[in-house]
Amino acid sequence: MLEYPCLTQDPNQAAAVYLPYYAAIDSLRYLYGPEVNNSMDHGLELFEFLQENDGWIWGRNSGSDHFLVLARPAWDFSQPPDLDPPIWGTSFLELPEFYNLTALVVEERLWPWQEQAIPYLTSFHPPNAELLDSWINRVEASRRTTLMLFAGGGGVSAQPNIRRSIRNECENTSDTFESNGGWYYYSKVCDIVDCANGKCEHDPILYMRPMLQSTFCLQPPGDTPTRRSTFDAIIAGCIPVFFEDQSARTQYRWHLPEEAYGEFAVHIPKEDVVYNGMKILDVLMGISRARVRRMRQKVIELIPRVVYRKHGSSSSVGWKGQKDALDIAIDGALEKIRSRIKGEEAEVGVEDLSSM
Repeated sequence: MLEYPCLTQDPNQAAAVYLPYYAAIDSLRYLYGPEVNNSMDHGLELFEFLQENDGWIWGRNSGSDHFLVLARPAWDFSQPPDLDPPIWGTSFLELPEFYNLTALVVEERLWPWQEQAIPYLTSFHPPNAELLDSWINRVEASRRTTLMLFAGGGGVSAQPNIRRSIRNECENTSDTFESNGGWYYYSKVCDIVDCANGKCEHDPILYMRPMLQSTFCLQPPGDTPTRRSTFDAIIAGCIPVFFEDQSARTQYRWHLPEEAYGEFAVHIPKEDVVYNGMKILDVLMGISRARVRRMRQKVIELIPRVVYRKHGSSSSVGWKGQKDALDIAIDGALEKIRSRIKGEEAEVGVEDLSSM
């Protein structure tokens, strides 16, 4: 943000105000502080700071022109303040003081207008267009010797769920099979990279290399619908397979065009797999080779949109004018704020006319 080219030191010239507040880190003292759980107070100290330091900046639009980033799903900040006993999470997004604030999150809820999902951070942050192009060339040239891949944990409980169904199908699938009237061979039809218990947290090679070798990457929901793995897969040129709309289609509208989902992703309802016996392999093998090639090319075209370039490099110089995930997020936030303030001004105008 400090390297963004359109920053100004004059609040009167600013179309929006970014709050460099580390909400996820700050939440820890409310979740694990000296009291049992005072999570309903999370955010009040920030609000007081905004009131006491040039409070007119916040007050001119009641916070409608302010935005921040929450590096966790919105669910972690949406505990009702009056919930007793409190459960997991804080009440930051439920405080009336912040109802007008725009929050960029890695996973949004469907109903609050102020939330907008942006891509998870991956392990790839190219500083310039040359490195980005070099990576894309590698992705395009990669041999896809595995049909479908699941990188993640879970699926070991006795209860029916999509991750368990994926594991069962993967473990019981032969590497040679018949489809579309002919025999095709993969060195692996299905592969699982077990990332349980944090195995993959600090070693992206464990899952990126298999993703580069796979045609489809399965993205089942876990504790929440979204996964960072979605963006790891896109960066690897691996076609994502989703099992519910909230995993991506209704989330990342700024970065992954909702109207084009069928061009770069596959959707298989999880209920059909878990309860109706649908085989993921049958669905994927029903997609023609020509369409697979088109989908992979579309996925590769999305790579710059979901990558956060390395700090110290600008879009206008290092990236030759090409926008990354941060640029797109800021553009979206500015448009969202502009639309919000314009709507509020229109409402005020209607009220003024009605009082005449």
